[in-house]
Amino acid sequence: MGHRAPTAARRAKSKKGNTMRKRSSQVVTAILGGGQGTRLQPLTQNRAKPAVPVGGRFRLIDIPISNSLHAGLDRIYLLTQFNTASLHRHIAQTYRFDTFSRGFVNILAAEQTVGNRDWYQGTADAVRQNLSRLTDGDPTEILVLSGDQLYLMDLGYFLRFHREKEADVSIAVKAVSREDARGFGIMRVDTGGRIVEFVEKPETDEELDALTPPPGTFEKMGLHDCDDSMLLASMGIYTFTTPALEAVLAEDESATDFGREIIPRAIEERKVYAFPYDGYWEDIGTIPSFHKANLDLVSPVPPLNLYDPERPIYTHARFLPGTKIQDCHIEQAVLAEGAILEGSQVTRSIIGIRAVLRKNSVLENTIFMGAGEYEPHGKPGEVPIGVGENCVIRNAICDLDVRIGDGVQLINKDGIDEFDGPNYAIRGGIIVVSKGATIESGTII
Repeated sequence: MGHRAPTAARRAKSKKGNTMRKRSSQVVTAILGGGQGTRLQPLTQNRAKPAVPVGGRFRLIDIPISNSLHAGLDRIYLLTQFNTASLHRHIAQTYRFDTFSRGFVNILAAEQTVGNRDWYQGTADAVRQNLSRLTDGDPTEILVLSGDQLYLMDLGYFLRFHREKEADVSIAVKAVSREDARGFGIMRVDTGGRIVEFVEKPETDEELDALTPPPGTFEKMGLHDCDDSMLLASMGIYTFTTPALEAVLAEDESATDFGREIIPRAIEERKVYAFPYDGYWEDIGTIPSFHKANLDLVSPVPPLNLYDPERPIYTHARFLPGTKIQDCHIEQAVLAEGAILEGSQVTRSIIGIRAVLRKNSVLENTIFMGAGEYEPHGKPGEVPIGVGENCVIRNAICDLDVRIGDGVQLINKDGIDEFDGPNYAIRGGIIVVSKGATIESGTII
């Protein structure tokens, strides 16, 4: 068949697409690297929150970067401060653009200068301290994303929404239960979706009552399966026009946080709109939420689809062999590449890269992150890397490079909710074995 001449409609669509891509190239993405991540310790003992492994083979930072790249937004800055070594290494090894691309993922680490001796004091302060770099090249908009959330969002659609509303600021929002609302920035919108009131982490029932939207609001916004008691919560994902961002950060240089200070003031003077998001989203703030979000991925129909060929999650290419399985029983599990399983039973668990599970060991509701490299020859008398023989591990998270001796039982036998040990911790009843830790043979926890 010959090449068909484009119709007027197709030419218009192509022209619109080219215009959108051109305008997208004028957008900058700023990803916030997060604070100290104390609620995720010991996983964040020696690494930043965005560097925590997730889903067997990814890092949390891969999520916002992939979302941005899928929207054609490839001018990305990552603002970091705490325990950054592994995060910086991952970025350097993973996100390399070719010579003919203008794209980049650049790290803006907190630094002291002649004019500023302070580290980042909050989300807004982190952006303010790097504003001259973010606005270099005169971007039309700046997207501000979090580096420790699990979700897939069409950021191109978010950007179009922002432009169609002619907004100064747009905030991605999600419906949450009244019980969960106390942990978020909660807002009230008018009939056109413009935000007219915003309260960061409301504490009283009276505040929640005043912010509860009238019946029919969620359906009108395109948010389904919501009941009338739910509220609109900020996801901490923003689109700013560049002049608006410059203005709100300059108005009060003592304001350090977007949710607590910048946004409430902005809605009084500027056009701030709520962008409704109806998909899966999880803010990875605690060990129980991290554990649940990971194990959600092993469900027959997971709430977060990592198997969409149009929206892959990019990460470091490791060139590992396929997983080797011998005489195992596996039910609802994700097995990353390079793992070796021998005579094991795995139920509702995630087995990470290069993980080794030996004979007669049982893993249930467990995240076993694997290893940074293979260990072909162990040292005499040392517990080898991976899981030994005849072990039982249940409701646990085992960080990278852990060594679990033979006959170990990680089952929280005493039902402890919180505990700090020398090489493990218990958070919300979940056992967390620290990175590189050894659990000697015969240990029962």
